[in-house]
Amino acid sequence: MPHTIAEKILADHLKDSGRDAPSEPERELWPGDLVEVAVDVVLANDVTAPIAIREFANLGVDRVFDPSRVVMVADHFVPNKDIKSAEQCRVMREFARSQELVHYYDVGRMGIEHVLLPEQGLVVSGDVVVGADSHTCTYGAVGAFATGMGSTDIAVAMATGQIWMRVPETIQVVYHGELRPWVGGKDLILFTIGQIGVSGALYKALEFSGPAMEGLSMAGRFTMSNMAIEAGAKVGLFQTDEMTCSYLDARAARPYVKYKADSAATYSQVLEIDVGLVEPQVAFPYSPDNARPVGEADDVVIDQVVIGSCTNGRLEDLRVAAEVMKGHQVHSNVRCIVIPGTQRVYTEALREGLLEVFVEAGAAVSTPTCGPCLGGHMGVLAAGERAVSTTNRNFRGRMGHPDSEVYLAGPAVAAASAVKGRITGPEEVLLQAR
Repeated sequence: MPHTIAEKILADHLKDSGRDAPSEPERELWPGDLVEVAVDVVLANDVTAPIAIREFANLGVDRVFDPSRVVMVADHFVPNKDIKSAEQCRVMREFARSQELVHYYDVGRMGIEHVLLPEQGLVVSGDVVVGADSHTCTYGAVGAFATGMGSTDIAVAMATGQIWMRVPETIQVVYHGELRPWVGGKDLILFTIGQIGVSGALYKALEFSGPAMEGLSMAGRFTMSNMAIEAGAKVGLFQTDEMTCSYLDARAARPYVKYKADSAATYSQVLEIDVGLVEPQVAFPYSPDNARPVGEADDVVIDQVVIGSCTNGRLEDLRVAAEVMKGHQVHSNVRCIVIPGTQRVYTEALREGLLEVFVEAGAAVSTPTCGPCLGGHMGVLAAGERAVSTTNRNFRGRMGHPDSEVYLAGPAVAAASAVKGRITGPEEVLLQAR
């Protein structure tokens, strides 16, 4: 029977299925089925790991199921901002050492988890990945069924290597046409969420497809999968094509399985989008689905810009921002914070001269951290302040005071807005330079 990508991956990971060389599902499963599946990677960070570690101890289990498949990353409140965050990291650090985890990443070696794991080749096509972070769905970009779960579920996964879930229905989003200049993955996913709403894909898989996706970069794909959760989705999946394989072949330390949906697969909804009609987008407060073309935000004066995060902290994102910002100065009324997603991204951006562009423009360049995205530290907003951010959420109080405002955008719009002191597209900055 024909199946979607999500259904195929989960079928190959059923508890009683062999996983050495999966090709065809060993038994049929359908949306709504409750299944127990084997997991390939379990993830937690300095916010969620301490809770999972406590629950792991309550299970009475001495060892994790596989120390090479449990990954822990200190990335949310690091470098530690206070005693509480230092204690959180200490709990995770001691657990990682006692369990002899192969993949534990601390300050100086870490990165923002959802940029770091694909970069290190730790997640591959065909994996089932569960993480104690809602944006674990990022790894759908490489064809993995990756989803966020609560810390208690993660404790069970760490102990058993298994987890139960309900097989999701799938919404297929088909993208046609040619992208406009400066339109990337962030603009496409904001536009899509604007079409279906923040609950439009609740507990469903989003399957991104169509001819316009074939040329979309891996960075753009990661951005789109990352924000699938902002539509309520369980996972945001791309099929494994030549671009995916090229990316994985340069990084993956283990074999992977390529999946694509069957042509006759059943979808709960099919959404067609002409990308040629999509302009650079801005999501107004206080919801990611409040997306509008950048031209509708031209009178919004801002106080801060953040470029980075697990959504747009990759090298390609920094290149785009630097292209817009080069030769210009950050507006005197704006604070601009640039955060490379990992130490490798930081190093490569340094070699390419991107960091020099940002510093000369008057921006602050940070070590990798999630801090500003969740209003944790570095870049917290005061009452009444407005920020343009390449992060993924702009709910009330997300980046600081409940009366502050966050406008979501891609790196091109963010960089241009930093220069002009108000929300604008990159064309205005670049035309001025000429």
